[in-house]
Amino acid sequence: MAVFPPNVLCHIVDAHCHPTDSKIPVDSVERLDIKICAMSTHRGDQSLVRDLALKNPAKVIPCFGYHPWFSHQISLHPGTSKTDHYRGLFLGDGSQENAENTAIFDELLRLLPEPMDLDDVILELRQNFQLFSSSTALLGEVGLDKAFRVAFDYYASPRRLTPFTIPIDHQISILERQIDLAVELKRNVSLHSVKCPQATVDLLNNLKKRHGPQWDSIRVDLHSCSMNPQVVVDLQKKHSNMFMSLSTTINGRSNNLNALIAECSPDRLLVESDYNHIDHCTDKCIEIVKLVAQVKQWPIEEEWIDGTLPEDQWGAIRRLEANWKSFIAAESK
Repeated sequence: MAVFPPNVLCHIVDAHCHPTDSKIPVDSVERLDIKICAMSTHRGDQSLVRDLALKNPAKVIPCFGYHPWFSHQISLHPGTSKTDHYRGLFLGDGSQENAENTAIFDELLRLLPEPMDLDDVILELRQNFQLFSSSTALLGEVGLDKAFRVAFDYYASPRRLTPFTIPIDHQISILERQIDLAVELKRNVSLHSVKCPQATVDLLNNLKKRHGPQWDSIRVDLHSCSMNPQVVVDLQKKHSNMFMSLSTTINGRSNNLNALIAECSPDRLLVESDYNHIDHCTDKCIEIVKLVAQVKQWPIEEEWIDGTLPEDQWGAIRRLEANWKSFIAAESK
C-alpha cells in the first residue's frame, strides 16, 4: 500500500504505535519511511522503547508511561504486601467475595508480579525523560479504561479473562501522578480513554484547574479516540492543548470514525497506526491519511514541494505535518 514516494512519506508521523510488542527485524527501522512514536505500557518495555530510540533517533520518538491495563501492578501505598494490594483492588471491602471469586483470585495471585511502588514508577519515568529533550520523548501510553478485564496471562492466546476490573479511582491516581510529571517536565501526552468519557473529561478539567497556565505548556493527544464526536468538540473548545489522533486499526471498528474526523478541529488532528509490528506502521498510517483526506476534502501530495507554500495549497500530509509540529512545538512551551 505504500505507494507514495519516499520524499512524501518522510513527512508522515505515526503518533502512536507499539513496535516493541513484536520482534523487530534488524533492517526494519532502516527501511522505515516514516517517523514513529513508540509507546511503552508496562515495566517490561520501558527499556525496550528507550533503547530503540537511542539507536534510531532520526526515526523513533520514545514514549514512556504505564498503561491502565497494567495499573493494577502499581501500589499507591509503599510496604503493602502483594496479597493485600491485589485483594484490595479485586475483592475490595469483601462485598465481592464469594467462593468463585475467591478461587479465581487465589489462582490469579500466584501469576501476578510483586506490585511496584508508584514513587518508583515516577522516578523511573523521570530518569528516562532526562535522556531525551522535551520534543523527542512523550508520556505514553497512559490513560483510563473501564472495559478492560484482567487476564490470567496477558500474553496467552487466546487470553483467559478473570471477572476482575481495575477500579477507576486507582487508575486515576496513577494517571494523575504521571501527568503531573509530564506538566513539570513539559512532556506531551498520548492518552488512552475507553468507555469512560466522563471520567476522562473530569480528569482533564481537574488537571487544568490544578496546574493553571502550566497546563497549556503541554499537549494531550486523545489517541485512537472513541469518544462521541461532540465530546471531542467540547474538549477542544475548553482545552486549547487537546489534540486527537485516529487509526484504522482501532477506529476502523467504529461507526463514528468519519464523524470524528469531520468534527475534529482541522489543526488539531493527528494520524497513527496503533500497530504492534513496525513493518506495517507505514501502510496503516497511509490508510488513515487517505480517509482523513477524503472526509476533510484535502488533496494528497503525489510529490513533495520544498519550501513554504500558501496554506490554500497544502495537501493532507503537509497539513498533518503542521499539526504534528504544533503538537510538539518548543516555542509553545
